[in-house]
Amino acid sequence: MRSVLADDGDDAEPAGLADLTAFQRDILRTLDREDHRKGTAIRAGLEAYYGVDVNHGRLYPSLDQLVEKGLIEKSKRNRRTNDYALTDAARDALAEYDAWIDGGAE
Repeated sequence: MRSVLADDGDDAEPAGLADLTAFQRDILRTLDREDHRKGTAIRAGLEAYYGVDVNHGRLYPSLDQLVEKGLIEKSKRNRRTNDYALTDAARDALAEYDAWIDGGAE
């Protein structure tokens, strides 16, 4: 079985999707549909899917955790806004997850 690892030096931690909450996986899916989004656009996508408001205090800590796991990259768009994008590790993990859901991986 292959495990996707975060590339953060000698202490790489597993970054597979099984370790994530459903909310964090939904964040990755939102970015998978349209990469390089600001936090408010990610929140709007999640709110459209869930049909309820997504709390700032839930979204941004989850984004930071995904950055720490090496699944998304965070960059400055301007002084007040960050931009978020999937890493190659996240794309690989999503592809593996899709294969597992479709019954193609064991």
